[in-house]
Amino acid sequence: MFHRGMRFLLVFLLPHRRAMLLGLVLGLLANAAGLATPMVTKWVLDTLAAGNTMGRPLGALLALVVIGAAITLWQWRMLGALAERIVLDARARVIDRFFRAEVLDLQKRPTGELVTRATSDTGLVHAASSSVIGLINASISFVGTLVLMGVLDLVLLGYTVAAVVIVGTLMGLLMPRIAKAEAAAQDSIGKLGGALEGALRAIRTVKASRAEVRQSSRIIADARDAAAHSVTAARVTATVWTIAWTGIQLAVIAILGIGAWRAHAGLLEVSSLIAFLLYAFQLMGPISELTQNFTALQSGIAAAGRIREVEAIPVEAAESAKTVLPQGVPDEILVFEGVSARYAADTPLAVRDINLAIPRIGHTAIVGPSGSGKTTLFSLILRFLQPQSGRIRLDGRPYETYSHEQVRARLAYVEQETPVVPGTIRDNLRFTHPDATDAELFAVLEAVRLDLKVAALPEGLDTSLASTEVSGGERQRIALARAMLRTPDILLLDEATAQVDGLTEAALHDCIRERAATGAVITIAHRLSTVLDADRIIVMEDGRIRAQGTHDELLESDDLYRRLVEALRIAQQVAPVG
Repeated sequence: MFHRGMRFLLVFLLPHRRAMLLGLVLGLLANAAGLATPMVTKWVLDTLAAGNTMGRPLGALLALVVIGAAITLWQWRMLGALAERIVLDARARVIDRFFRAEVLDLQKRPTGELVTRATSDTGLVHAASSSVIGLINASISFVGTLVLMGVLDLVLLGYTVAAVVIVGTLMGLLMPRIAKAEAAAQDSIGKLGGALEGALRAIRTVKASRAEVRQSSRIIADARDAAAHSVTAARVTATVWTIAWTGIQLAVIAILGIGAWRAHAGLLEVSSLIAFLLYAFQLMGPISELTQNFTALQSGIAAAGRIREVEAIPVEAAESAKTVLPQGVPDEILVFEGVSARYAADTPLAVRDINLAIPRIGHTAIVGPSGSGKTTLFSLILRFLQPQSGRIRLDGRPYETYSHEQVRARLAYVEQETPVVPGTIRDNLRFTHPDATDAELFAVLEAVRLDLKVAALPEGLDTSLASTEVSGGERQRIALARAMLRTPDILLLDEATAQVDGLTEAALHDCIRERAATGAVITIAHRLSTVLDADRIIVMEDGRIRAQGTHDELLESDDLYRRLVEALRIAQQVAPVG
C-alpha cells in the first residue's frame, strides 16, 4: 500500500525534479553549516583556553550563522513556491479527469466528494512534496551528526546510538497507524462534503419538510466522524513526537552525566564534551524533521491514493474519425439498429432491441412511464452510454467512426434538472458557441420570449444567474435559448417546459415547431401536453418501443398511451398547443 501510494505520488513530483534537486542541494548546504557550528564552537573554546586571539574563530562562527540563515531562507521560499506548483498540477490533473470522464461513472460518486478530491486531497500533496526533500536532508543531517559525534568520542556515540535505536523502533511501530488514521480522516471528509452538498442543493425541500434539525444532525454526525478520525491521527502524531523528544532528552541527560564523568577522569576534553552536547541537542532537529516529514508524507500518500481513484474513472475514448463517407445522404439523420444497453455489467438491460429511425426534419416525442428507458435513449445519443449490442448510425455512418466531439457538435441538449451553468446570462447563451454576437443572443432570447426581460435587467446579458431576478422558469428558457443558438442538426429536449407557465409554454412550442421545420427535434416528456403536436410519438415500456405514431393514432391503437393521457386528464379532442 505504501509503495503503491509512493509511486503514484512521484507522478506529481517527478516533473519538478530539477527544482526539487536544487532544494535538496540548498538543504544540504544549510545542514553543512549547521554541522560545522559545534566544531567551530570547540575551536572558540580551545582558543580561549590557550589565551590566543578570538577574532578568527568568532568570525567563522558568525559567518556560519549568517550563511546558514540565508541558505535556509532561500530554500524555504523556493520549496513553498514549488509545493504550490505541484498542488496546481495535481488539481489540474484531477479537474481535467473529471471533465474527460465517462458521465455515468462520474455520476456514481457524490458531487461533494469529487470536490474534496480536487481541493482537500490535492492540498495534502503540498506538504508531501516538501517532505520528500525534508526526509533526505534530515537523514543526511542525522547521519552527519552521528559521524561528527563519533569523531569527538566513540563511547558517548555508542550510548547515543542505543537511545536512537530504541526511539526509532517505537516510532516505526506507530507510523503505520498515522497513515491509516489519515486515510480514514480524508474518507470521512469526502463523505461529509457529499452529504452537505446534497442537502444544500435541496435546501428548499429540507425547509419545506421541516427537516432542518434531522438533516443538520445527520451531517454533523458525519462531521463528528471526520473529527474523530482526525483526532486519532493527531493523537498518534502527538505520541510519536512525545516519544521522540522525550527519548532524545533522556539520552542528552545520560550523555551529560557520562560525559562529565569522562571529562573528570581526563578521558575527554571539556571543549569536546561541550561540542558533543551541542551535537546531541542538534540531533533533536533531524529526528523532529524525520518525524514531521514522515507524517506529512503519510498524509500525502493517503491523499495520492484517493486521487488515484479519480485516475481510475474511465475517460471517453478519443477516437479518430474515419474519412470514408456514405454514398448520398439518407432521409434519417439518426438510426438505432437493434440497440440494447445496460448501465453496469451486473444490472439488467435498460433498453433492448431498439429499432428507431429519426427523420432529418420533424419533431419526434418519446413518452412512457418512469423507468421505461427514455433517458437511456438520450444517454445513447449523447454517447454517455455505449450500446451493449446493436449499432447507432448518424448520417448513415456508425457512431464509432465519429469522435465524441464530432457527435456532440451535431447536437444541442437541454437537460431537465440542471438547465444552466454557473455564470451570467451571456456566459450561458454562449456556452456552446463562445463567438456568438449579442445580436444572435437576443434573437434566441426573443424566440423564447425573454428578450424584453433581459433588456430590462440592470446588467442585461451580464446578469448573474445566481441573481434572484431570474426565476427557475426563466433559467430553463435560457437553457432552451442556448440550445437553439445556431440551430443544431438534432435538438434534444428533456421536459423543456417543466417550469414555465401556460403562455410561455405555447411560445416554446412555437420555437419547437420552427426548429422542427428545418431540423430534427427529439423531446422526452412526462407531460403529454408538450408533445401533442409532434410529428411522431414513440411510446416506451420496460426498455422497449411499444408503439409509435401520431397522437390520434396512438389514442386509438395503444392502451398504455390512452392510460397516460387519461392519467393527465387530457381530452382526446385537445388541439395542438399554440
